[in-house]
Amino acid sequence: MTQFGQYPEPGHVIVHLSDTHLLAGDAPLYGSIPSGQNLRLALEQLERSETNPEAIVFTGDLADLGEPDAYKRLRELVEPVAERMGSTIIWVMGNHDERLRFSSDLMDGAESEEPQDRVYDINGLRIIAFDSTVPGYHHGDMTAAQLEWLAGVLAEPAPHGTLLALHHPPIPTPIDLMALIELKGQDRLADVIRGTDVRGILGGHLHYTTHSMFAGVPVSVAAATCYTMDVAAPSTALSGVDGGQAFNFVHVYDDQIVHSVVPIERFTEVTAFSGVFLEQIAAMDEDRRLEVFSNKHAVLTDEEKAALAAAQSA
Repeated sequence: MTQFGQYPEPGHVIVHLSDTHLLAGDAPLYGSIPSGQNLRLALEQLERSETNPEAIVFTGDLADLGEPDAYKRLRELVEPVAERMGSTIIWVMGNHDERLRFSSDLMDGAESEEPQDRVYDINGLRIIAFDSTVPGYHHGDMTAAQLEWLAGVLAEPAPHGTLLALHHPPIPTPIDLMALIELKGQDRLADVIRGTDVRGILGGHLHYTTHSMFAGVPVSVAAATCYTMDVAAPSTALSGVDGGQAFNFVHVYDDQIVHSVVPIERFTEVTAFSGVFLEQIAAMDEDRRLEVFSNKHAVLTDEEKAALAAAQSA
């Protein structure tokens, strides 16, 4: 693939989804939200992009009530897509999930009430699925044993660094009621990851896209695929809306990570450039390419005019 800019291809491409909240029998969430269909649309968009990510990370609240059939349907939706794209699926526990079902129905292990913490090697990029849930509660926390385990994992840097994926993001929220169920003990987590090779933190839980920093590490929260929070509603409200659902592309470069939001919706295309024009641009040297595409008053050759006309009419 021709590189048009100053950056090389990313070393890794990850997809970050969150808060699918599936119900047994594909029942609509709150009687009206088609959470299963929303996930189907997201996966269709992902395949249509031809991105073929190395991993698909789901940061929790996979099943709204932790029902076995909901986890079964989740796997039936995601696994064929991941297999076609050659992607590793990384499941992360959320407060709506249940550890017994998560450990057996998703991870194919013995039923367990222990924290569901796991490490994945994605071609040199380490992704840690970290269980921030508290059984029986919606807020997040971590045990001393979990933090000791995490410190042990991070003691040895990974070849391409680490992404930490957890449900409860360690950042503030402008929604007052959400703050009641935030991650507790964030200072203890900061002590563990500060100065390590953790390059990014992926979170969910909030049901809206947001970004921040924590212990010197960028944090990216993916909006839910089921429904989202109206952040512009009065701060005392907890207003869930059927709109704004999205997932994120995560492009990992040598010295930076780029998170791009992909709304789950098909929009009307109003302009585009065809493959013919891209082929023309790719065949040019760097200076000519800049003149043709960037100069507002570029003088084009007849061949370039024809390619541009074909591209604009495509």
